[in-house]
Amino acid sequence: MGHPFPIREIARQAGLSEATVDRVLNGRGGVRESTAREVRQAIADLDRQRTQVRLVGRTFMVDIVMQAPERFTTAIRAALEAELPSLHPAVLRSRFHFRETGPAGELVRILDRIARRGSQGVILKAPDVPEVTAAVGRLEAAGVPVVTLVTDLPASARRAYVGIDDRAAGATAAYLTGQWLGERPGNILTSLSSGFFRNEEEREMGFRSAMRARHPERTLVEIAEGQGLDATQYDLVRAALERDPDIRAVYSIGGGNIATLRAFDDLGRDCAVFVAHDLDHDNTRLLREHRLSAVLHHDLRRDVREACHTVMRAHDALPPAGPTLPSAIQVVTPYNMPPQAAV
Repeated sequence: MGHPFPIREIARQAGLSEATVDRVLNGRGGVRESTAREVRQAIADLDRQRTQVRLVGRTFMVDIVMQAPERFTTAIRAALEAELPSLHPAVLRSRFHFRETGPAGELVRILDRIARRGSQGVILKAPDVPEVTAAVGRLEAAGVPVVTLVTDLPASARRAYVGIDDRAAGATAAYLTGQWLGERPGNILTSLSSGFFRNEEEREMGFRSAMRARHPERTLVEIAEGQGLDATQYDLVRAALERDPDIRAVYSIGGGNIATLRAFDDLGRDCAVFVAHDLDHDNTRLLREHRLSAVLHHDLRRDVREACHTVMRAHDALPPAGPTLPSAIQVVTPYNMPPQAAV
């Protein structure tokens, strides 16, 4: 396992003892395979962040904890690592704790482990449930500032929320969908990955409110708990289409759009309007192929930069700033793709 990093740096990155890292690196045995994977991942993370490791400045170790599909966590990791040089002369090092789905208790165990081990900050995307809110309180009590990213935990002790105004985003999606459907008849499928994410709930409320005001004749058909994963999304969408032959449009709040379109195709149904969120790899390809009408996007690099600055302010490394403003909502079509869109 060749690498240029001292055992102390690997141990800090992995959140393990130096003795454990030494056993893994030298193949001495007595170490679980999951622990060995953590050491290998720490070395890979250090290698990606190696330009920062050499910088001279105050160092911040930040934990990124997220429940989201792999396509989204990959975009977050890329955005964060692209922003690291902009934080110079400070050095920000990051540990990643990503999972696609699972019970809230697993997230709570991760957060409590971070509270015990220590960290300069946590950037968190998690469902808004009481046990996660309580874990955020324990982190803050331990002196670990928490910033919620993309979806908020408003009843928690978190320092700030960074992301878009989700209710406005939902209303924007309703405006676009109503305009593009025009006088054509048809119902609209709204798809959430989970009802426990605050951002998705806010988007759905904004969409429903605007549609009720502008197009009260339209029926909204809701599906949820597909977790944004193609494997589960397909069955939910196909069942909804079979129940309702009048669905003609989709507002995808939580993702799984490849599976959604496949369900339409397999049933020989046309999707006249399809509005989605985030320019991840899947949506970028679908938009270029004109399978999506528009993607509501926001600058993830700006968001992670603001989240990092909030952590640094919590440690008095930056001057105080006013309230964090919502990120700008960009309506992206096949004809105005940003240069940095995923390929």
